[in-house]
Amino acid sequence: MKPTHPDYEVVIGLEVHCQLRVRTKLFTPAPVTYGAEPNTATLPVCLGLPGALPVLNGPAVELAVRAGLATHCTIQPRSIFARKNYFYPDLPKGYQISQFEEPLATGGYVDVPMEGEEEPLRVRLTRIHMEEDAGKSVHEAGLSETHVDLNRAGVPLIEIVSEPDIRSPEAATAYLRTLREIVRYIDASDADMEKGHFRCDVNVSLRPHGSSELGTRTELKNLNSFRFVEAAIRLEIDRQAKVLSEGGTIEQVTLGYDADRGRTFLMRGKEDSDDYRYFPDPDLVPLVLSEERIAEIRAALPELPEQKRARFTEEYGLPGDACAILTEKRGLADFFERAAAAAGDDAKPAAQTTANWMLRDVLAVLREDDVEVQDGHLEPEGLGALIRMVEEGRVTARSARSLLPELIREGGDPERLVQERGLESVSDEGALEALVAQAIEANPKAVASYAEGDKKSLNFLMGQVMKASQGKADPGAVRKLLAAKLES
Repeated sequence: MKPTHPDYEVVIGLEVHCQLRVRTKLFTPAPVTYGAEPNTATLPVCLGLPGALPVLNGPAVELAVRAGLATHCTIQPRSIFARKNYFYPDLPKGYQISQFEEPLATGGYVDVPMEGEEEPLRVRLTRIHMEEDAGKSVHEAGLSETHVDLNRAGVPLIEIVSEPDIRSPEAATAYLRTLREIVRYIDASDADMEKGHFRCDVNVSLRPHGSSELGTRTELKNLNSFRFVEAAIRLEIDRQAKVLSEGGTIEQVTLGYDADRGRTFLMRGKEDSDDYRYFPDPDLVPLVLSEERIAEIRAALPELPEQKRARFTEEYGLPGDACAILTEKRGLADFFERAAAAAGDDAKPAAQTTANWMLRDVLAVLREDDVEVQDGHLEPEGLGALIRMVEEGRVTARSARSLLPELIREGGDPERLVQERGLESVSDEGALEALVAQAIEANPKAVASYAEGDKKSLNFLMGQVMKASQGKADPGAVRKLLAAKLES
């Protein structure tokens, strides 16, 4: 892999905050919402009121364990919730409940496919721990004051901390995409970056090429888009390289990223763990998980993206790029397999044909409408039935494609629509011979050109037959008949 900077090796580690897909907050039955009126989704625990006691959300724990297992972590049978003490206007308790010395999951790794590389990049994980989110400071345009919305306070998160195994901005975004794909596959999170469900802090340091000693790192805080992550890292690489090349030293600080101005800015001096004065939360008992419970959660995990890609390649003979697209989202992969099962009795050819229809035609309509396949009205069995009709010669591919947008947007039975619209293929040999004879008689110049060796004339004549049949003629049969007539 080409070095990111000619003079320095870039060392990157990420801390990803991922909101868990549950209905209530981590330590209270207050609802998890987005876009609600400020401070309407709160209870005494969220507000830090005296005497309010936290109670752990069981479903959130299960989702956190799923994330740990899906990333090859060791799930600890005993973990501790601690108080992370710091002052912030949107943290009314004056501390955040998190995990520190004894987290839920440790170790693990994520294998990241890299463009142009045969082998994936393995990014090791340090830990995955559970914690509650803070509230949100709202800075409204035109107003000098800052408002505080505590609807987000107490929302359950997992923090996924990587080892400093990443060496470029592109690898950082590839890692984030892979991680987001995993947590979505296992239904642990919606991972909607625009809503702040999936955001990260990036630690960046530089060291001379060949050195094994880590440089002083800086932290880029709360980045919530792949584009921003890549742009912010590039800015920080250039800044640190300039400081070092001029003989300066890097200070350990926390930086923000201003996307509108394309710059980073100083937020504060970087704290160390001692500054937070962690200690076990006296209101919460240790989280204890039996080996049997961990095994149950492991057994319920769905097939993961990397496993599905490998199976699609081996079982269906699909190329790598097709597998990557079809397995990017679990809903799309499941739709494809159900459609392929309905498209034909021979699994491999049916899957390959269905993949072509999905990649070329179905995804084009979905992208145009900006919807997911499960949000459309086309059932996978309906797509399979339409493909089967094309393969059996009952309808042309052109006619089938003309129906797809309507089936996706409005639904319906492909068989019934084909009959109602009169789209059945003209495959009767007598009818086709008549159309072929008509095309030959009406186009003597094309016939003469073919006789003189211009084979392209056959395509012109085919077009005339297809036009006369309103696209219903079987193209293969037409070509065969035309060639036979012209050769004779």
